[in-house]
Amino acid sequence: MRFDIITLFPELFEPFLKIGITRRAYEAGLVDVRLWNPRDYAEGNYRRVDDRPFGGGPGMVMMPEPLAACLTAIRADRGQGRDVAPLVLFSPIGETLRHAGVQRWSDSQGAVLLCGRYEGVDQRFIDTHVDAQISVGDFVLSGGELAAMTLLDAVARLQPGVLNDEGSHQLDSFNPALDGLLDCPHYTRPEQWEGQGVPPVLVSGHHINIECWRRDQRLQLTARLRPELIDAARAESKLTAQDEAILKAQNSL
Repeated sequence: MRFDIITLFPELFEPFLKIGITRRAYEAGLVDVRLWNPRDYAEGNYRRVDDRPFGGGPGMVMMPEPLAACLTAIRADRGQGRDVAPLVLFSPIGETLRHAGVQRWSDSQGAVLLCGRYEGVDQRFIDTHVDAQISVGDFVLSGGELAAMTLLDAVARLQPGVLNDEGSHQLDSFNPALDGLLDCPHYTRPEQWEGQGVPPVLVSGHHINIECWRRDQRLQLTARLRPELIDAARAESKLTAQDEAILKAQNSL
């Protein structure tokens, strides 16, 4: 898959693509990332990419012309239209990014990701060219670069061969393999640390009991912190009678 990033600050992505486990995805070409600066497609001596908003108000707005020229160059380089590589804008009004959305992008051929800056992007460009808008939460960032990195990282770690353990991402929070629940707590050496021990079941060697403990912890943690995920799992008939008994016992405490 290929992701083309439209950003005024391509240098922000350079260390991101070279550090951590997910770098394997980029180095091996499993996720091809290419950076495009719209300033390179702006006219005039100053390569201007923003201007004051009509109607007044604070801040600046990204101009449509440089963005459109940049997008045209990307389409020509890819040799693919928007049906294969849709243009995605990171925006507060977009659909909140969740695991299901990450999985869809992971199964796709990629996209063109537009990282907005300033007060935003000229609405005419959005209406004409943007196919989807994504939000990473109910807060505002200085630009879309961090949001784009969030999507890239989440997608990259789902690619085969990226993680050391092929099945490790299946035990992540929100994964269907966990019925969309939060993951359980984890422990490692030393067995005793500052007067705190590891739950005895985890050092018992009894794998069935360990898996039961982990399931119970996932249920209890999710019910306490994200009850809507329990409701979703229940609506999809993913909870067993034993699960319901665990939840009922927790509610009675």
